[in-house]
Amino acid sequence: MVNDLTRGSVFRNLVRLALPFMLSNLLQTFYSMIDMIVVGQYVGSTGLSAVTVSAQVIMLMTTIAMGFASAGQILISQQAGARDTAGMKETIGTLFSTVGAVGVLMTVLGLALHGPVLRLLNVPQESYSQAVDYMLVCSGGILFTFGYNTVSAILRGMGDGKRPLVFIAIASLLNVVLDLLFVGPLGLRAAGAAWATIIAQGVSFLISICYLYRRREQFGFDFKLQSFRIAREKLMILLKLGFPMALQHSAITISMLFINGFINVYGLAASATFGVGRRVEMMATMLTMSVSMAASTMIGQNMAAGEQKRSKQTVYSALLINVVIAALAFTCFALWPRAIFSIFTQDEEVLELSSLFMTTLLIGLPAFPIMHAFSPFIQGIGNARLNLIIGLMDGVVARIGLCLLFERVLDMGMYGILLGYSLATYVTALPSAAYFFSGVWKKRKLLVEAKPSPGA
Repeated sequence: MVNDLTRGSVFRNLVRLALPFMLSNLLQTFYSMIDMIVVGQYVGSTGLSAVTVSAQVIMLMTTIAMGFASAGQILISQQAGARDTAGMKETIGTLFSTVGAVGVLMTVLGLALHGPVLRLLNVPQESYSQAVDYMLVCSGGILFTFGYNTVSAILRGMGDGKRPLVFIAIASLLNVVLDLLFVGPLGLRAAGAAWATIIAQGVSFLISICYLYRRREQFGFDFKLQSFRIAREKLMILLKLGFPMALQHSAITISMLFINGFINVYGLAASATFGVGRRVEMMATMLTMSVSMAASTMIGQNMAAGEQKRSKQTVYSALLINVVIAALAFTCFALWPRAIFSIFTQDEEVLELSSLFMTTLLIGLPAFPIMHAFSPFIQGIGNARLNLIIGLMDGVVARIGLCLLFERVLDMGMYGILLGYSLATYVTALPSAAYFFSGVWKKRKLLVEAKPSPGA
C-alpha cells in the first residue's frame, strides 16, 4: 500500500496526493457544516451556540490523538522513504495501542468534567443544556474519532490518500442522513447532531479496520494481538514528536475556547456568528491544510531518501497551489458574506454580523498559503519542538494576547476580538517561512537513517 513519492514529477505527485486529502477534508468539513446547517434551521441560534462551544471542547480532547497520529504519520513517511517495513509494522502497533489508551482517558475526563468546563466558557444560559447533551454524547464516542484519525494518519504516512477518502465519504453520507432524522423529525436538537456524528464516525472506523484486516499482507500489519505490543523505541519517538504536537494543537484549541468565551459575553447572536464563521473559514483552511498534509508526507519520504532538493521543490509547489486556493476563497468571501452565512441560518442578527466576521477573516487569509506551505516542512523533517514553540506563540501569545489588546486595551469590542483572532495566523506563517529559508534544518538529524532513493 506504500506510494513511493521519491521519484517522478514533484508537482504532479503533490497534486495526486493532495486531491484525495482535499476531498476527504472537504467531506469532513461538509458533515461538520451539515451539523450546523441542520441545527441552525431546526433549532436556531441556541443550537448553533451549543454546538459551537461544545465542539471546541471535543476538539481540544481530540488534539491529543491528533498529536500522536501526526507523529505516527511523520515517522511512517520517513520509514517508507527508507524502505523500513519492519519498523513501520512496529510503529503501527505502537500507535494503535497508545492512541487507544489515550482515548479511554479522554472519554472518562469528558464525561466527568463537562459541567465545570462549559460553565468556565460562559455558555449562554439559553443554550447550556444543549451544550451539555452534545458534549456527553461526543465524549462517550470519542474512541471512534481517535480510531479514525489513527487509521487515516497511517495511510497518509504511506502516501495513500484514496482509502481515507472512501472511509470519510461513508461517514459523511451517513452523517447527513442521521442529522436530518435525529435533529428534524425526532427533535433531538444538538444531541441529535452529536449522535449523528459519533455513529457515522464509528461505522466508518469499523469499516476501515475490516478493510485493512482483509488486506493485512499488503498493509504490512497482521492485526495479531502481539503486534499491538508497544515497542519502546517507537514509543519514545512518538512521545518525542507527539507530545509537542499535541501541546501545539492544544494551545491553539485552548486559545479558541478562550476566544469563544470572550465572544459569548456579547450574547447569543455573537456566539452563533462566530460558530458559523468558523465553519466558513474551514472551507478555505481545509483545502490548504490538505496540501499541507500531502506535502509533509512527501517531504518526510524524500528527506529519508536523501532527496533534499525534491523536498524544497515540494514546499514551492505547495505554496503555489495554496496561493490559488486562497485567492479563490478571498474572492468568494469578499463578494458574498451574507449569502454564505444564510446557508446556515436565517437569524437576522447573525446575518447582520456576517460582514463583521468576514472583514476580519479577509485580513488574515493571505497568511494561510504561507503557513500551509512552510509548516509541513517543519513537520516532515520531524522538528516537533519548533512546531510547539510556534504553536504556543500562535495560540497563547498572539491569538489570546491580540484579542485582549484590541478588545480591552484599545476598546474595539467584538471587532477587536475577531481582528486579533485573524492576525494571529501570521505568527505561525512567518516564522515557518523564515526557518525554511534560513537553511539551518540541513544540519538536523532525521528520525530514521536517510538513504538514497533507488536510481538516484
